[in-house]
Amino acid sequence: MGQSAVSELFGQLMRFGMVGVVTTGLYALVYSPLAKYQVTSPQVANICGYLVAMATGYVLHSRWSFRGHGSRDNPVRTTSRFFLVSLVSYALNAFWVFLLTDSRMFDGEWWWPLLPIVLVTPLVIFALNRRWVFG
Repeated sequence: MGQSAVSELFGQLMRFGMVGVVTTGLYALVYSPLAKYQVTSPQVANICGYLVAMATGYVLHSRWSFRGHGSRDNPVRTTSRFFLVSLVSYALNAFWVFLLTDSRMFDGEWWWPLLPIVLVTPLVIFALNRRWVFG
């Protein structure tokens, strides 16, 4: 991998991280009060957070994080792939919520899933977006 490719990858990762901070923050702002105050179940709160983060993420990642990377000649393909990857993100986050808050599993506090949601899920999603969605 040449210096230019490394620089491009680093720039994408930095932009993806910045957008990730925004979308994860939006997710947490939606999920947290719904789950903490038991407005709904943690899984429904997760769906609500996911929908807000997904819509925001698509716009920001397609226009900024991966700008100039890959081909944009088929927007239907890019959009459908982004949606599929976002379902992977949702499934991972649903898994963390189930594993860490469900009474049949760790039965932890409402905030426990936020740790892997912030630290693990974004790395998986970056790799999928870079390689498959916007590649």
